[in-house]
Amino acid sequence: MSSASIAVNSPSSSNHFIKDGVTSVNVNRLCAFSFESGLFGSKIPTKKLSLSVNGTRPTRPERISYSGLEPVKASSRSFDVVIVGAGVIGLTIARQFLTGSDLSVAVVDKAVPCSGATGAGQGYIWMVHKNSASETWELTKRSHQLWKMLAETIRDQGMDPLQVLGWKKTGSLLVGRTPEDSVMLRKRVSQLSEAGVRAEYLSTDELHSKEPAIYVGTDGGAAFAPDDCQLDAHQAVSYIEKVNRSFAPEGRYAEFYHEPVTGLVRSTSSGEFEAVQTSNNTLYGKAIVVAAGCWSRSLMHDLFKGSHIQLDALVMPRKGHLLVFENFNPLQLNHGSMEVGYVDYQNATFPLGLDDQSQTLSVSMTATIDMMGNLVLGSSRQFAGFSTEVDDSIVLHIWKRAGEFFPKIKEPSLTDFIKNRKVRVGLRPYMPDGKPVIGNVPGLSNLFLATGHEGGGLSMALGTAEMVVDMVLGNTTYVDSSPFAAEGRCC
Repeated sequence: MSSASIAVNSPSSSNHFIKDGVTSVNVNRLCAFSFESGLFGSKIPTKKLSLSVNGTRPTRPERISYSGLEPVKASSRSFDVVIVGAGVIGLTIARQFLTGSDLSVAVVDKAVPCSGATGAGQGYIWMVHKNSASETWELTKRSHQLWKMLAETIRDQGMDPLQVLGWKKTGSLLVGRTPEDSVMLRKRVSQLSEAGVRAEYLSTDELHSKEPAIYVGTDGGAAFAPDDCQLDAHQAVSYIEKVNRSFAPEGRYAEFYHEPVTGLVRSTSSGEFEAVQTSNNTLYGKAIVVAAGCWSRSLMHDLFKGSHIQLDALVMPRKGHLLVFENFNPLQLNHGSMEVGYVDYQNATFPLGLDDQSQTLSVSMTATIDMMGNLVLGSSRQFAGFSTEVDDSIVLHIWKRAGEFFPKIKEPSLTDFIKNRKVRVGLRPYMPDGKPVIGNVPGLSNLFLATGHEGGGLSMALGTAEMVVDMVLGNTTYVDSSPFAAEGRCC
């Protein structure tokens, strides 16, 4: 990553910047809009809960005309909003801007969509393992509501949400094997029910009736959330991209993939960052949103290098493995399943033999059937830097752990298991306090962060997108955004 681009004083231009010690001038400047309040003010029309599908969308409010200004064109490299990161968070934020306002949007990424944590995820949109007392509860619940509304809208338009999003209402099981687990699961069901989520406790016999393949012994049980769903990350992202690209002919949307961000351009007149410098382009924007997942911390560090701004986003990569088995006939599942150890990440913990305690590995059973009928098993968590190398010892741990709950997994030989499995490895963006960072960078009103969702990026994507857009437009957020503010958490 190159050093940051920081503007310097100049009598002739407010768009000079320094990059690798060379002073440059950008002649392609952002139009100077005048707004009544906030970044875009109340003049920008918004449409709450706009759900665009299949390239069609509700009629947008009449475009507001600004005297003497032409509409922003994608070819001009000037946009209202520039989003760094093309994972599910970045792309859904783009979609929300496009369908909920008349703003233009650019998305930039060093790779392509689904090349990070998004593409490696298991895709469950579950509430069964969530804590209703946590500060992420309302955001998660809101996001799940928006996903379900989107699936219903797709169905109402004559399409199949399974084919479009990989969407399935599977219900989910949070299972335990000890008397202590059963007590905790009963409490979980009570908490979920009080919070408005349909849930029930299942005894061992009741669990066996719903999911014959699972084994929890005689003292176990499960919390069952029948309305939980799952989707396919690649299908969902492909659909979101299609919606976003439907705005390109209007000059309101553009993608800049395979373009690493190398710097930020800062205005000497306002002090705000007004453009993103990539390896090939300078992309101007009234608002800049960094949604780069686990790379957000190092990216922000590099971008602010040489400036007076002190910011540490604290986002760390948390590596995870998932196993995929095509046409695994010995095991058929009716619902998604997860062990209680997944909730606190402490069950089935194995030391890696390293002095650094941050390298501790945690493995907990998760099991789903994807839209193609493949068995997907997880999952592991470890801090191992930015490595995405497959660790065969972890793969074996996941297989053994799943076999403790699903005896049929052990029927194929180890040789067949090794030969037939595929492995996904992703880096979850982890925040130490367990909450994503969503909001503006302190002291910079037009630079926003949306990262740190750990394993809940897909789950919280639509709620996060709604929150970010409301923040940028100066609207009241649907969910209280204060728990996710960078202030006091990123220093």
